[in-house]
Amino acid sequence: MTDRTIPDAAMLNGWRKSTYSNDQGGSCLEVLDGHPAGVPVRDSKCADGPALLFSPRSWSTFVATLGGRDG
Repeated sequence: MTDRTIPDAAMLNGWRKSTYSNDQGGSCLEVLDGHPAGVPVRDSKCADGPALLFSPRSWSTFVATLGGRDG
């Protein structure tokens, strides 16, 4: 697997809450669409922290495994 991290996810703009997250203030996953190097994913409670950078293929496999919903 060639997935990487982005040390400071706050430097990127355009994050959206994943459809897997809820509005109850619990665990929230954010995704950044259109990044040229892959699909960045971060914990919304740690916006200044790191983000995982998935390859498009890895992210598609992950989403399909969760039930095929849009991440």
